[in-house]
Amino acid sequence: MQPLYILLLIVAYFSVLIFISYITGKSADNKTFFKANNSSPWYLVAFGMIGASLSGVTFISVPGWVETDSMSYFQMVLGYVVGYLVIGLVLLPLYYKLNLTSIYTYLQDRFGNYSYKTGASFFLLSRVIGAAFRLFLVANVLQVILFDAYGVPFWVTVSITILLIWLYTFKGGIKTIVWTDTLQTLFMLLAVGVCIYTISTEMKIDNIFTYVADSKLSKTFFFEDVNAGNYFWKQFLAGAFIAVVMTGLDQDMMQKNLTCRNLKDAQKNMFWFTIVLVIVNFFFLALGVLLTDYAQQNGIDAHKDQLFPLIATQGTLGLATALFFLLGLIAAAYSSADSALTSLTTSFSIDILEIDKKKDKNEQEKIRKRIHIIFSLILIATILIFKYFIADESVIAKIFTFAGYTYGPLLGLYAFGMFTKMNVKDKIVPLICLIAPILTLIISYYSKEKLGFDFGFFVLVLNGALTFIGLTIIKK
Repeated sequence: MQPLYILLLIVAYFSVLIFISYITGKSADNKTFFKANNSSPWYLVAFGMIGASLSGVTFISVPGWVETDSMSYFQMVLGYVVGYLVIGLVLLPLYYKLNLTSIYTYLQDRFGNYSYKTGASFFLLSRVIGAAFRLFLVANVLQVILFDAYGVPFWVTVSITILLIWLYTFKGGIKTIVWTDTLQTLFMLLAVGVCIYTISTEMKIDNIFTYVADSKLSKTFFFEDVNAGNYFWKQFLAGAFIAVVMTGLDQDMMQKNLTCRNLKDAQKNMFWFTIVLVIVNFFFLALGVLLTDYAQQNGIDAHKDQLFPLIATQGTLGLATALFFLLGLIAAAYSSADSALTSLTTSFSIDILEIDKKKDKNEQEKIRKRIHIIFSLILIATILIFKYFIADESVIAKIFTFAGYTYGPLLGLYAFGMFTKMNVKDKIVPLICLIAPILTLIISYYSKEKLGFDFGFFVLVLNGALTFIGLTIIKK
């Protein structure tokens, strides 16, 4: 595939996004940037959240995961359904009742300022790492198939990537993202559909569902070994808790929900979002089965995160497939990265600097714009660090494993706050939230090494439980 075609595709794509940004950013202020003036149609939010949830990581890593783990990931997807139910029925009513801009303001009302700052800080850390992981993966692909051909170094690729995100989000913020994410989700789903169609045609498959069902890679449920990381109940329960913390306790995802006109619309958004997300994840896994078999049949040496990009862009499936793959990859990456940058700006501005308490509106806006630039630079620096330290396992596994350690304290804090009436010694909360992940790491390591029991993604639950116990110990 000619690099020029890729370059033209990227230019055309971002021209559309910048045009949308221009339309939605007219007369925008901080209220527009943070909450879209509470005017977003719920169906647009629901559709756009699909792309933000899946991201470039899911787009590449989930199909590549099938070769070694079959379709076990779907066990987690089923757990997501339970988690999203909790979000719609428990968390959203709380957030709308308190009329929150940042969801971590709840911790200040419930426990105090130290707990509030701790919760927001863990989110900032989690989201910077998660967004950087996702963008690192996509930047690597673009580097190989485009920028290497023009002799552009990796740091320039990353800088251009972040600059483009900043360019179409700096003014309209979350209002722009609600619309751009809708468009990007559409492109991503079209890309998956085209790739499934072309590869099944190439392999002369009459019925995709029958083919996937008959494949040895289609095994989904694993009940045999309770010690294994892919044991059903571990992944199902981990999926439920991951959905709660990475969506319900995540400013990035909840900021979109809080732009809906009212609670009822936000709950409708979560309901339809859940249904579509389950279906989409199934098709990603089915695509993984097709890609793995296609690679084996054609002697293609590609595995994990390299599987989908290599097959889609090497030319055997045609130029249209390659272009749609790139369109889907770019859309998936930016639909999660743009909202991450906006939510990081929102959380740091509201939770750490508390700019909403300043009387001068112009000063508020100036500070918010500076923070937006600073987090853009932080993301660039983090991605460049990953370039030299990232290992070779699938990126999606890294994100979920890391999430277990950074989102665990948030899970413990919110569970303690919502399901008990106890108060805590607020100044000691940061210490508890630091000790819990360290204990989780130690327990998880020795459990696997000495007992052969792999917590897997279930470290999130362990971490949250240890935080909960710690808060009980320091109760007033």
